[in-house]
Formats: sequence, C-alpha cells, structure tokens
Amino acid sequence: MRYDIVIIGGAIVGSSVAYYLREEGFSGSIALIERDPRFAHAATTLSMASIRQQFSIPENIRLSQFTLKLFRRLKEEFGADADIGFREGGYLILAGEDGLPILKSNHEAQMAEGADIVLEDAEQLVRRFPWLSAEGITAGAYGRTGEGWFDAHAMLMLFRKALREKKIDFITADVTGIERDGNRVTSVSLDNGQTLEAGIVVNAAGPNAGKVAAMAGLALPVEPRKRNVFVFEAREKYADMPLLVDPSGIYVRPEGSVYLTGGAEPEEGDGPAAPGDFEVDWPLFEEVIWPVLATRIPAFEAIKPTRAWAGHYDYNTLDQNAVIGPHPEVGNFLFANGFSGHGLQQAPAVGKALAELIVHGGYRTVDCSAFGYDRIAEGRAFRELNVI
Repeated sequence: MRYDIVIIGGAIVGSSVAYYLREEGFSGSIALIERDPRFAHAATTLSMASIRQQFSIPENIRLSQFTLKLFRRLKEEFGADADIGFREGGYLILAGEDGLPILKSNHEAQMAEGADIVLEDAEQLVRRFPWLSAEGITAGAYGRTGEGWFDAHAMLMLFRKALREKKIDFITADVTGIERDGNRVTSVSLDNGQTLEAGIVVNAAGPNAGKVAAMAGLALPVEPRKRNVFVFEAREKYADMPLLVDPSGIYVRPEGSVYLTGGAEPEEGDGPAAPGDFEVDWPLFEEVIWPVLATRIPAFEAIKPTRAWAGHYDYNTLDQNAVIGPHPEVGNFLFANGFSGHGLQQAPAVGKALAELIVHGGYRTVDCSAFGYDRIAEGRAFRELNVI
C-alpha cells in the first residue's frame, strides 16, 4: 500500500490534520492510523476538555482563538446537529504576591491579542465570587468570555464522522517501525504485518510521539506523563464558578451537578508514565487536593469524592510547548506534538496550519513558525509559563 500522507495517531490532532487537508483541497491518498479506535486511553478523551486564552505567549493564544472561532460556528462547519456542550464558564487564575509579576505580564500579552480577560485584586475577586477565600491571594485573572469547557469525546466524534465523507483510510494498528532513505522517511510498518509506503509522515501520536520520532531516528523530547482527575460532590452548587486555578497549581471546575479537580502531581519525581499505568493515585486527593480546596472555597470542607480517572498527556520536557512542522533535515516528517496539556484546544488550529503548509507551502491562517523543530535541535526553550 502506498499513501501520499500517513498520519500516525487518529485522535483529535491527527483527525484535525486529515480534516483540514481535505478542506484545503488536498486530493491525494491519506491513511489515518490509530491503535485504540475506542480512544479508551487517548489523551483527547481523558483530558479536562477545557479551552482558554490565558497563556503567556501570543502564539498559544492565537492557536486557542482559532478553535474558539470554530466553536462559535460549529453547526455551520459540521451540520445542524453539531454540539459539544461548550460552556463558556471562564478561567480564574489566582496568584499570590510572588506570582503577581508573571500574572501581570501574561495579562498584558492576552490583552494585546484581544482576549477578554480582567485582572482584579483580592477584594474585587471576593466581591465577584463571594464563595471564594482570598487567603494568600493578591490578584487573579478572570476570562469573562472565550474560555470554558466542553465534551471532548463529542468534539472528536464530529471530526471523525466528517472524515468518513472525505475519503480517508482508517487503519487500526500500532506502528512498529519507520524506514528512512537518507533525509526522507519512506515507509511505516504496522503490527498487523502491513507496510505503508509514505510520501509524507505526520507524527500526531500524542504521549507516544517521542517513541514514534525515535523510530525514524529523530530526537523529540516528548514523553507520557500521568495526570489524575477526581470527581466529587458538594452540597453547594456554584453556577457562576469558573475553572479556578489555585497558586498551588490545583484546579477545580463544575461539571453538571458535580465538580472536577486535579493538578496536584509533584514536580519532584514526575517522570515518564509506564505505558499501561492508568491507576488513580487517590492519596493525591486526600492528602494534597482536599486541604487546598477547603482553604480556597470554605464550603468544600465537606465534600464527597465519587470517582476518578488517570490519563497520559504529551509532555515536552524542553519547554512545555508544542512542536509543529517539518524536521529541518528529514523534510517529509512533520511534527504535531508536545502540547503539554493544551492539545485538545489547539488541535484544530494545528490541523489547519499543517494542512496549509503541505498544500500551499506555508502557514496562512495561524503562523506556527515559532513552534518549529529548530529550537529542539538547538536545545533553545520557547517556554510557555502558564502550564496547567
């Protein structure tokens, strides 16, 4: 089998690339390889499914703004029944005295990009959210519009369903090898015994992207990191609660009649996740998260944990930022990796950008040059400061 483009990874990033290739007029053959067609362990479906504009660098803000515009015209793009349950509840990112300079700097970058984010002191925040304790808080940035959360599975299925009408070959398999001939990749080997000759290979393998790149003899500092999400009930229902991020890094947001929380993984000892390790670390909730929640929102002193899940996400160890575009020497191997928790909200923009690059020879809608591989080769960090 020979394909003009082979995309490794069929979740939201790979599906977005395939979708926008067809939208941009690419008529060649496309194979979309996915080893987990139910997406039971995909970073896409196990994520917190949120979108924000509160980043520290303009390029990340622009990626998410593209997706926000897509959300605004979802029915126009995917049909009258398209619905991902987008709730524009906002983000509230809190900072103490030490974190105030970064919060202010981030806010300036966001305002310059037209984001609807207000920076308020502790007194203003408590007036806006009476359930909030401002203990240890100096200020907070609140997204009044353009931020919130949605149904990740529904979003993925919109893209996957749309692809069925666009002549994409779905292949259920695991990639076991990538052949190279000098400065070009030539084929992809699968665990079902097939070999796919490829004109272009796109790495959209999420947490496994580093391993996929290594198969082509290329270095990519992306590894799977395990993250836990806990669900709990509380007597109080705060309809106005945004996705709140405490200075500790712990976050909480409402989800219907319950709440979701996480973000307590310690930096020390945080390393690559074992491939099959999806066990929930319950002590994180009991020993770390709950005390913070009870301090920040006093009504949460009495809560009832109900369930939890653990997932892997693609962590860029260099700078927690995406790697997008071709390898500078192996030009037909393209990266769409290392989003470090931002992949779901940025995937449509990256799919559009790579499609434009392939079809037209350059970025047109969102310039992703800053995310190029050159910085990886040089060890030059392009750091996103607002990683949640």
